[in-house]
Amino acid sequence: MKIVFMGTPDFAVPSLKALYEAGHEILAVFSQADKPKGRGYKLTPPPVKVYALGKNIPIYQPDSLKKNGEHYVEVLRELAPDCIVVAAYGKILPKEVLEIPRLGCVNVHGSLLPKYRGAGPIQWAVLNDEKATGITTMLMGEGLDTGDILLKSETPIGENETAAELFDRLSVMGAELITETLDKLEKGGITPVKQDEDLATYAPMLTKDLCPIDFSQSVRRVHKQICGLSDWPCATTSIGGKRLKVYRSEIVEGSSGAAPGTVVNEKDLTVACGDGLIRLTEIQAEGSKRMKTADYLRGKPVEKNTVLGK
Repeated sequence: MKIVFMGTPDFAVPSLKALYEAGHEILAVFSQADKPKGRGYKLTPPPVKVYALGKNIPIYQPDSLKKNGEHYVEVLRELAPDCIVVAAYGKILPKEVLEIPRLGCVNVHGSLLPKYRGAGPIQWAVLNDEKATGITTMLMGEGLDTGDILLKSETPIGENETAAELFDRLSVMGAELITETLDKLEKGGITPVKQDEDLATYAPMLTKDLCPIDFSQSVRRVHKQICGLSDWPCATTSIGGKRLKVYRSEIVEGSSGAAPGTVVNEKDLTVACGDGLIRLTEIQAEGSKRMKTADYLRGKPVEKNTVLGK
């Protein structure tokens, strides 16, 4: 099958790789622009572009396919793909583009649609303490993740699984599902199913407003906040007036009666929440690097009854 692939971050790379290795003809890759990264703000290509460069696949990086994107629409018409595959591209496809491929535009989305449409489906599934999530492939329409469903693949979310870990797992699942989807689509073996709008929920882009930990909340809510915001934008509190990022945690059985935010076990940084105890297992102190809490405590012991976030 002749394919144009549109994607940008790490999540999309396994899908592109799977399609390439399955023998599909990747006519071109569309990705977002290179962005400055690191302390030197060096212009860095997105992961999908890096993979495409390694395979000598033509690359296009338009600012938009809608506004002033006529040139790229013409490029797509000339390429005449059988299908356009989209995975975390991050840009809206106008009607003119959606109508180009004979088999349509197929999106790889990181949720079980119609739940969690939008930019942050993986993180919000963890933040909201969902027991399961998955991958959906769908035919793209003009709405935001509203197209007809092709295939789904479900997976449980681990008790202590972070959004970053789930992101990696779902990217591999997405690669498997898009390969199966295209195979069945080409053979006419899929009947698209309309989404139930009554079940639709939205997963907006994450912001740093979500980061501060309120230890007066339930221990489960605090735990899922930490899991859902790891690795970015990352749950935060403070210790000794300095910011502390929290990447991983575990719920501890029992209670202490201590005020929320109080360190009740200084040996492993167990902290009181509104209705229970949580152990902070991986942290990053201000001016330091990310590390296991045990390593941090060896160098900077924390006194019992210290109140975090004070």
